[in-house]
Amino acid sequence: MALRHYTLDFSLSTPVDSASTVHGLLSIFHEQEMTETVHDTEGHGYIATFVGKNGRLVILRVHSHGLITIDLQCYEDDNIVQLDNLLNALEKKLKTLLHGNIKRIKRLPALIRGAKVDRYWPTADGRLVEYDIDRVVYEEDSAYQNIKILHSGQFGNILVLNGDVNLAESDLSYTQAIMGSGKENYAGKDVLILGGGDGGILAETVKQKPKMVTMLEIDQKVIDGCKMHMRKTCGNVLDNLKGDCYQILVEDCVPVLKKYVQEGRTFDYVINDLTAVPISTEPEEDSTWEFLRLILDLSIKVLRSTGKYFTQGNSVNLTEALSLYEEQLGKLSCPVDFSKEVVCVPSYLELWVFYTVWKK
Repeated sequence: MALRHYTLDFSLSTPVDSASTVHGLLSIFHEQEMTETVHDTEGHGYIATFVGKNGRLVILRVHSHGLITIDLQCYEDDNIVQLDNLLNALEKKLKTLLHGNIKRIKRLPALIRGAKVDRYWPTADGRLVEYDIDRVVYEEDSAYQNIKILHSGQFGNILVLNGDVNLAESDLSYTQAIMGSGKENYAGKDVLILGGGDGGILAETVKQKPKMVTMLEIDQKVIDGCKMHMRKTCGNVLDNLKGDCYQILVEDCVPVLKKYVQEGRTFDYVINDLTAVPISTEPEEDSTWEFLRLILDLSIKVLRSTGKYFTQGNSVNLTEALSLYEEQLGKLSCPVDFSKEVVCVPSYLELWVFYTVWKK
């Protein structure tokens, strides 16, 4: 059974006397038939827990630096009206007790912990986002990753790989950005897609009648899930591994890229949809950076002299990681130049950076 966790915070202009503040609240807890236990804080203000019926728990802290925090935990099937009344009573009483000393009152919606459907996913820069997810439509563990497709009222179905939000049906802006934001003409061109198992890039590229698109996706289970549950993104291109102007190779892209380099095969466009720029700022120690450098180098080698390489970066807030990525571009076997674009991807709830790279 899931747990609801409510918070109520009072930021104060000056610290308050714990004894008089707590004494003023006790009657409210006693009315709720809650039992009080006071804990030793070793001089760090006052802390008490109150345990009541149905497993309710309140943690009251009067901090020594001018902050009062109340945490209320209860089970999901508890009486929400009663809980709101309790929080309202505590807030009203504290407003009276602390009159003139309150800088800010903050009461947040309940955090649902341990629910059957997980609604909380972090942004790339570490902020917590609560999505309006109501059900899991697909979940599989492949040899490579955990795959989930979750349904959101706002964003449609969302592909989540190893806990990382990858793409939602609402995110056409992502696909357009990683293809050059409408500035490129793919008609009659040879295109290589690295990753892209959701089928979005392939579907949009095929619409422009390219000569041939080759997509290298290592995980068949991603393709299987997306062709069933992400059809607003992929259309019907994942129904078959081959079409009139495309082929999907379910393989690790690294050996295939190495083979293309040896054969001298080249492309007009290489679109890397494998992974975002790593958050780690230790490129010499992080294996993801090593993988990224390898993909970059091989991709540039199979890129025609007039070709372009497209890839995602990461959150616009991760400035240090993005700067390190740009440094890696200067260390390739072939000199390159680049440009970048910042795009709002709806389901990411943060601005995202995309790169275009070309040979000098």
